[in-house]
Amino acid sequence: MIQIRKSEERGHANHGWLESRHSFSFAEYYDPKHLLFRGLRVINEDWVAGGKGFGMHPHRDMEILTWVRSGKLEHADTMGNRRTIEPGELQAMSAGSGLYHSEYNPSPDEKVHLFQIWIMPETRGIEPGYDQKTFASEGRQGKFQILASQDGIDGSLEINADAKFLVLDLKAGDAATYEIQSGRGVYVQLASGSMELNGHHIEAGDAAEIEAESTLELKASADAHVLLFDLK
Repeated sequence: MIQIRKSEERGHANHGWLESRHSFSFAEYYDPKHLLFRGLRVINEDWVAGGKGFGMHPHRDMEILTWVRSGKLEHADTMGNRRTIEPGELQAMSAGSGLYHSEYNPSPDEKVHLFQIWIMPETRGIEPGYDQKTFASEGRQGKFQILASQDGIDGSLEINADAKFLVLDLKAGDAATYEIQSGRGVYVQLASGSMELNGHHIEAGDAAEIEAESTLELKASADAHVLLFDLK
């Protein structure tokens, strides 16, 4: 079963310095039909204006992934990390027993475009942790590249959740497949382009909730960047 969520159906917030699209209920956006998908709690697609950002704020008991599409994002936290995240880098942060962090766009005029993802942790109250890694673009050309997983397979960042986060770049006309293990669910977010997904046409910003399927067939009709979450 595949259920398509159109881009315009997502929650929308525009604060001037921040524009955000919410796949699931978040902040002032509430939709009881879209609270989470399995352990996937948040997918926020954000555009942050130059020189703006989020001041120090708390998190706990959440796996937080940040994937930058364009621009740069500066991060600081109470664990002592001060890092800049650029396109092609994944940041993975286990909030665990609690931490504070800030996120800031250091450019004076260029927006930063990013996806921030929250996944429910398998174990609560762990010691907070941070990791960041650059993933070569060649590794996702025409095939899925795994960025985060519970056991750190294939060089992915390790997270405290039975979940996998993968990305895929497809040129127009190219295709890829993804095999789904029995009992697992998959959430696909199309970041850019357009494609056919098991006979369903989706455009940039659209998503698909996938249950009780064994194989996904993806074919791009325009150059596409795909985010895929494989969840217990």
